[in-house]
Amino acid sequence: MPRYNYKCSNCGIETIIVHLIDEQIDFCTSCQKSDTMIKLLTKPTYIKNNNSNNNRVGVLTKEYIEANKELLESEKLKAKSETYDPT
Repeated sequence: MPRYNYKCSNCGIETIIVHLIDEQIDFCTSCQKSDTMIKLLTKPTYIKNNNSNNNRVGVLTKEYIEANKELLESEKLKAKSETYDPT
């Protein structure tokens, strides 16, 4: 459900109220008066995608792969040079 900012014209308290879009809030729970709540302009929430982290993950993965290729080759040569007993 959407959140809306309200301000009471009587006591001046500001509050966030969650309700359906077609509902009207007019009662202030602070000063107990009706027809005093004014809906304020609510700024929409935007989530900014940070693509620089996504690219960095791919670069980091490639770096790890390259670093481990050398380790894998040395382990292969070590395994080929050793003699194993089949029993």
